[in-house]
Amino acid sequence: MDAIPHLLARANENGNCTQATCPVEYSIYGYRPNLGSVIFFLALFAISGAVYVWQGVKTKTKFFTGAMVIGSLSEVLGYVAKILLWQDPFSDTGFKMSVVLLTFAPAFYAAGIYYTLKHICLTFGSDFSRLRPALYTQIFISCDVLSIALQAAGGAIASISATDSLLKVGDNVMITGLATQVFTLVVFGILAADYGFAIYRNRAHLNPLTAELRQSRRFKLFLVALWVAYFGILIRCSYRVAELAGGWANNPILREQNLFICLDGMAVAIAALVLNIWHPGFCFPKEAQNPEVTSEKLRNASGGNVEAQV
Repeated sequence: MDAIPHLLARANENGNCTQATCPVEYSIYGYRPNLGSVIFFLALFAISGAVYVWQGVKTKTKFFTGAMVIGSLSEVLGYVAKILLWQDPFSDTGFKMSVVLLTFAPAFYAAGIYYTLKHICLTFGSDFSRLRPALYTQIFISCDVLSIALQAAGGAIASISATDSLLKVGDNVMITGLATQVFTLVVFGILAADYGFAIYRNRAHLNPLTAELRQSRRFKLFLVALWVAYFGILIRCSYRVAELAGGWANNPILREQNLFICLDGMAVAIAALVLNIWHPGFCFPKEAQNPEVTSEKLRNASGGNVEAQV
């Protein structure tokens, strides 16, 4: 409890609390970031982002590339903030950057994941989906934009807060944004799994135009990679909700660096890397990306024998 006055001072531009006058335990995070892990993740996300740029130019996947590059850049800048906090655990600049950037960066990765379901539906057959393929993009990316806006607004409020009450407002707005993101991810996962079961039940009546693609090893591994990336982002967002729900003062989750490394840094890194390796731009042929590959073409190609048992 004796640390609370220092934490409240920390919310007010640190007050008189600096690393020269206060132990590191009195900072909001309660520790000096591990420099080795910070440099590791900074380099990893920088390389991943550069690879996404090259892959985007190669495959002309503008939206997916844009989302993944912005997510990577946000992660890189967030870990630059961690370096500032390593130099000075009471750094206001480091605190503000890490709160804002590392909180909403994974939402951009989520947007990239949402975008792929439309093309997966067109690959297997849109008749088996409960929603039109284009709606997956419109609905889930709209929800993702809302969650990003809430997280960014909450992070901004928390980072400029001059009082404990205003800090709590920012905290609550960020939690709302993260909870919105978790809810959106869960609904997306349910619909994707439901579509997967529908595909299995109708496996004899799938899109014949993409049969070779669907049977390829690379495409099958891409689907596995997509689920791995999905669960990585879901784990990270769930962790952040639990972390921020505990508040800024004497929060054991916030102050446990190993939890952050494993459930935030590593979870997002795995999501980023698996989609670098199994990039969707190398998995979908022109037919699968063309919205004209619809149920009408599927019926014509299969002799009109299509069952939509979903």
